[in-house]
Amino acid sequence: MSLSRLRSALRCDLVKVSPSSALVAKVWGPCMRELSTGTSQRGAVSQHNTKPDWNRAVSEAEKIVGYPTSFLSLRWVMSDEIANVALHLRKLVGSNHPLLKTAKNLIYNGKNNMQAWGLIVLLVSKAAGHSPEIPDMEQDKAAGVLHSQRALAEVTEMIRTSHLVHKGLVNMNSSRPIEEPDNMMFGNKIALLSGDYLLANSCTELANLRNQELVELMSSAVRDLAEAEFLGERDEQNNPLPSRPLPVDQLEPASDWECLTSPLPMTGVAGCGRREWVARHVLAAGALLGKSCSAALKLAGHDPALQSKGYLFGCHLALAWQAFLDLEAFTGPEPTSFSLVGAPLAFTLEARPELYSYIEAGRKSVQDVDYHALYEAVVAGNGIEQTKALQREHISRACDVLDSFPNCDARTALTNIIVAMHP
Repeated sequence: MSLSRLRSALRCDLVKVSPSSALVAKVWGPCMRELSTGTSQRGAVSQHNTKPDWNRAVSEAEKIVGYPTSFLSLRWVMSDEIANVALHLRKLVGSNHPLLKTAKNLIYNGKNNMQAWGLIVLLVSKAAGHSPEIPDMEQDKAAGVLHSQRALAEVTEMIRTSHLVHKGLVNMNSSRPIEEPDNMMFGNKIALLSGDYLLANSCTELANLRNQELVELMSSAVRDLAEAEFLGERDEQNNPLPSRPLPVDQLEPASDWECLTSPLPMTGVAGCGRREWVARHVLAAGALLGKSCSAALKLAGHDPALQSKGYLFGCHLALAWQAFLDLEAFTGPEPTSFSLVGAPLAFTLEARPELYSYIEAGRKSVQDVDYHALYEAVVAGNGIEQTKALQREHISRACDVLDSFPNCDARTALTNIIVAMHP
């Protein structure tokens, strides 16, 4: 759908749109049809003739906004609460508690994870600018963003980090024996309290912005994160499992999402690998990043049409990133395990439904799954190529939205980050 049609379809309230321009229908769109992979005009936006390195792209973007990743900023690292958490984490060294892996991924700000979400929000804020009616005291003229947008970027990363920490809990009631139960129980306490602390602080920071519509929008993103943990089947440790593929003639028509703050309808999701993949990762990642970008534009006084574009950009960027992460398991040596709800396997299961018997073996624990057989099936099929096409399609849609922003250094930085995302 062209941007002109999007404008005409949008209503004049904060986040609602008419059914004809449903936002999730736009997000699902790339899964149903081929799109162009980019234009030479977009390539010219980047200031570099060669493909930018991920670390360099992020470093240059931080210089543009003058603001490093908020969770690892000096204020957080030097706080007593975070220091106490780090002290307790040392007691878990040598155990197999998932919280240690989560902490490592948070600290390792490399290309393997996207800890630059606050940075993305600030880049979108600077690229769009702000209304001239914003008071001077609210503006950070040196960085080109608002103080409230800085606070929102921190809220975004705190919510995401708390969600990742909470996901590190181990089910102590599992039918399988738990190794080192004392360490697992202690790790669960640290994960629960640390995640709750971050979530409580994010709520406090959000309330300090004194914007009821903003609170409603970000609260719906927290709800989406929770709903992502209940989508589809799970093993006893809450690891996600894909649903059984259904024939095309048995699939229900997909529902449209008519409002950003409304729950995502699940009609037509179960049994369709593509739709299930999109719905799962919109809930688990895209909604938070997209709604944060939309909220940042709301704080800057932009109209609802641009706020909706900010949401679409965040959603498509998160989905493109997830496709990149799904591909990583199949771009090097064969891993011992990989995501069972990743796009390459989802496409492979659609083509070969008989492989679902390997998934059923993991209902009690994903450790029972024959990953080697599934890996061989994915490599032998076209699931990897379809995932690459899926990533290009979401990148193309993210760039479509980015083209509507003024040409500036912040938009160039976003383009470089997108280009560096390619495997």
